Amino acid sequence: MGLTSRTTVYAMVALAALCVALLVWLWPRFAKPGLWQVLGRLVAIGVTQVTIVAAFACAVNSSYQFFGSWNELFGNVDTAPVGVTQAAGGNGNGTVNGISTVHGGALVQPAGDEQLRRVSGLPNGPAAAVGRVESVKVIGRRTGVVDPAFVYLPPQYFQKAYHRMRFPVIVALSGYPGSIFNLAQHLRVSQTAGELQSKGQMQPTIMVMIRPTVAPPRDTECVDVPGGPQTETFLAKDLPEAIKSAYRAGHDASAWGVMGYSSGGSCALQLTMRNPGVYTTAAALSPDYRVKDDPTTGNLFGSGLGRQARVDGHDLMWRLKHLPVPQVSVLVANSKHGEKGYPETQAFIKAVRPPMKVVSILPENGSHNFPTWVREMPAALTWMNGQLTFPQDVVPRHLPKKKAPATGTPSPTPSPKPDKASLRAEGTEPRPATTRR
Repeated sequence: MGLTSRTTVYAMVALAALCVALLVWLWPRFAKPGLWQVLGRLVAIGVTQVTIVAAFACAVNSSYQFFGSWNELFGNVDTAPVGVTQAAGGNGNGTVNGISTVHGGALVQPAGDEQLRRVSGLPNGPAAAVGRVESVKVIGRRTGVVDPAFVYLPPQYFQKAYHRMRFPVIVALSGYPGSIFNLAQHLRVSQTAGELQSKGQMQPTIMVMIRPTVAPPRDTECVDVPGGPQTETFLAKDLPEAIKSAYRAGHDASAWGVMGYSSGGSCALQLTMRNPGVYTTAAALSPDYRVKDDPTTGNLFGSGLGRQARVDGHDLMWRLKHLPVPQVSVLVANSKHGEKGYPETQAFIKAVRPPMKVVSILPENGSHNFPTWVREMPAALTWMNGQLTFPQDVVPRHLPKKKAPATGTPSPTPSPKPDKASLRAEGTEPRPATTRR
């Protein structure tokens, strides 16, 4: 009888009901004066309350999958590494392998470090050696949304050999309810990225940690709500624009990816499949594949004739069946035992067709919780980063203007190129760009 099974929930509810019935039946015997009767009343009340709370906890756990097995409940967690699996039929690509002063003025601004100071394991030392995490506010030019974020800048960002390079970007989204603290402390986004980069398993990459809950406490599921919060516009337009204005981030979509856990993973898939000109790569840990209304979201799609079209547009299985498939690469992760989304993940993998590519992480056991997602993070980041181009382009040099020749025809200005000689001299020549196919 599994921890998350309905049988366990029904058994616990039945046990709680039995305890209540026994309490009512035996109470007259415990109502008499005497020490044993008083102790009997206390024990009966305590047992009844414990069984009621346990039944409620089992019901909640069955719905949200916080613990997937009895072993996990008692702390016996599998910490073995997981790997990326290529989808059948060849859909996967098989690749597994300056303070920076925050500038950009209005769109990215410094924020308080209260949450950042509570995060353990952040870079501690010279930025050019270990990188840095900055606490900022991202301001949406179109939506007016103001959302806190942590931005991890790799060591190379501060090194002279890379001072003209633009870096790839991975946006990490929290689930609901969630925060950037969860991404930094519990999911260990910047810590994992830093460790992988120091081992040469990941290209230097900017990591942006942000919450998709732009109108708390409402869960908007990364949807542009008619007459309400414009979450998709903020994440697909405002956020990339703001990051590009403040940091040396790649300008082409081939340098941008998005990832997340739980509803943040659902958002990552939605953003990539709906906006392939912005994000070309996604990693979704324990996602859903369809957005639907519930008590935390309210009405996400409005009413009237256009409602069904908006609902269908956020149903990824419907999109794969009825719309042209985008040229993007996605990774999906779900545990075979302990998470209820495994059948839907298998159906999604089978529905993907070229030019879209899909790979998966499918551990035997896991739950809808941070220990499972932390275990999946290294494989997800390594694969994801391999899809992004670096160096994508360079920051133009400010060269003096040349006079036009006598014929009046302006002479072309050569495209700026990285100074490879100096890169070799410092032993830090970057990897060549990865060509997307």
